[in-house]
Amino acid sequence: MLFIQGITDFIQMIAKYYPYFLKGTGNTLLLSFLATLLGFAIGMMLALFRINSSKNFLLKLMRMLSGVYIEIIRGTPLLVQLLLIFSSFKDMSRYTAGVIALSLNSAAYVAEIVRAGIQSVDRGQTEAARSLGMSSLMTYQEIILPQAIKNILPALGNEFIVLIKETAIVSMVGIADLMYSAGIVQSKTYQPIPPLMMAMIIYLILTLTLSKGMKTAERRLHRGDVR
Repeated sequence: MLFIQGITDFIQMIAKYYPYFLKGTGNTLLLSFLATLLGFAIGMMLALFRINSSKNFLLKLMRMLSGVYIEIIRGTPLLVQLLLIFSSFKDMSRYTAGVIALSLNSAAYVAEIVRAGIQSVDRGQTEAARSLGMSSLMTYQEIILPQAIKNILPALGNEFIVLIKETAIVSMVGIADLMYSAGIVQSKTYQPIPPLMMAMIIYLILTLTLSKGMKTAERRLHRGDVR
């Protein structure tokens, strides 16, 4: 009887407060999408700096700085990075601070994923392309990067899924994401557990859907290899 009553109360809560969860879910997805795009762009640059073997002083300096950046970001908590950015730039909006923090954090992990993907491509292909007169930039664009992206697609998809879950941290600075919305419902209903359960269910649906989508894309890529 208590179980049935609990289910009934849970359904009533959803019916009454679903706009909060919809808004929070939308903000979570937008945050994740923006952070993924920026994180991938920054991570790509960091990876290219990391693998360059030029003796040029500026490029050597960038290789060293990118390595230091990656180690610092990967070695410190995202929450600390978020609070540091939020506290350092008082005129910056909360949403912008959240996007920047998530992007910079994701970039460090994406950089290592991309670097591993590039280095997994047979160097003989680079030498063959150069022997045909292709420039270094063209070789990367036409030969190396397409294969590297194909190899690291599952890892990039996993990074996006992790990023969706990590957005829960931005509620700490008042960004209206899914967890923030769950907190509002908690304050209105005086029930701590049901709103958290609803947030957990939404996160689970999002991650499972994305995971399924990435597996489908991966199968299609492998099917192309067979053909």
